[in-house]
Amino acid sequence: MRAKEIMVGTKTSKMLHGVGKGDSLLNQIRSLIQALTCSAALGLVAAPIQASTLLLASSRLKPGATAVRSVESVGVTVSNMDRSVEFYGRVLSFAKISDMELAGNEYEHLEGVFGLRMRVVRMQLGSEFIELTEYLAPKGRPVPPDSRSNDRWFQHIAIITSDMDKAYAWLRQNAVQHASSGPQTLPAYIKPAAGIRAFYFTDPDGHPLEILQFPPDKGLGKWHEASNKLFLGIDHSAIVVSDTDASLKFYRDTLGFNVAGESENYGSEQEHLNNVFGARLRITSLRVAAGPGIELLEYLAPPGGRAAPADEHSNDLVHHQTRMIVTDIESLARSLNSGRFVLISPGVISTPKAELAFRSGLLVRDPDGHPMELVEQ
Repeated sequence: MRAKEIMVGTKTSKMLHGVGKGDSLLNQIRSLIQALTCSAALGLVAAPIQASTLLLASSRLKPGATAVRSVESVGVTVSNMDRSVEFYGRVLSFAKISDMELAGNEYEHLEGVFGLRMRVVRMQLGSEFIELTEYLAPKGRPVPPDSRSNDRWFQHIAIITSDMDKAYAWLRQNAVQHASSGPQTLPAYIKPAAGIRAFYFTDPDGHPLEILQFPPDKGLGKWHEASNKLFLGIDHSAIVVSDTDASLKFYRDTLGFNVAGESENYGSEQEHLNNVFGARLRITSLRVAAGPGIELLEYLAPPGGRAAPADEHSNDLVHHQTRMIVTDIESLARSLNSGRFVLISPGVISTPKAELAFRSGLLVRDPDGHPMELVEQ
């Protein structure tokens, strides 16, 4: 792949220029992917980077170098499917793609829940997907009512809006539950995030959501394309972590994500966004070739964020699972075992009927207990 095949900004060009002939092919491609993803995250791309371009680069890496090909969807466990579909569809403009009931040994082993029967609805906004799951049996526990944004079970879905003021007015009209005091504009002294507008709220089950609007110099190129839609798609899913470096060993070193951006956020606007007094966060944005990013939120202050419940299960409403498509799941499972990461599934589970469009998969916890669903199609 030649650099001239891709339109990039000046800073990206300089980064690409640094890929020297003396580097191994693996290192050259790693540098190219990181340059492209960093430029996309920071809004330096002159034209939107096509997912196929990054997939072509990542496909030339050695097996295991980029285990995850794409972030396929973000899954959420809900208590009342009809209510959730109405909320995500009518309020946030997601379109229902499929609706099915699943049961059987393979799903019991995959999800780690015995005797399950679940209704699964897939919904789409832009080119991104969410997957809502209601456990018809057995029922799980509600989201803890005293949950805070710095607790380590926190995970939100960040939805891009074309107009923050109109979006906030629409959410107010639909009586959503605030998690922020109101929309916040991040200040100029936080240079990587300056000018970003954001607002936290919750869905009917208490799952955190964010609407986000990037200024012209930040964000993926596609978020700046002309549109008459209020809600455009999912930029990322953010998770609270206790130790960014430990999380990078999982997401970057084992799963193959690239660091696309970093910042340290603090001040009144950040405190009111997170609704945490004295909030100071180390934020690390991660991406692979396709799909939403993963954003790591490490609270440097204040102390007191609680660990995820050790007995959390897939049918509990606090449960999210982010589905990632991988190239070789058996090889990746061995790497996860070698790294002593905690598997929810007993191993790689075959799903011969492929009702959910994959033929094998497993659930694994990251170092803070966030479940990730790794699948091979």
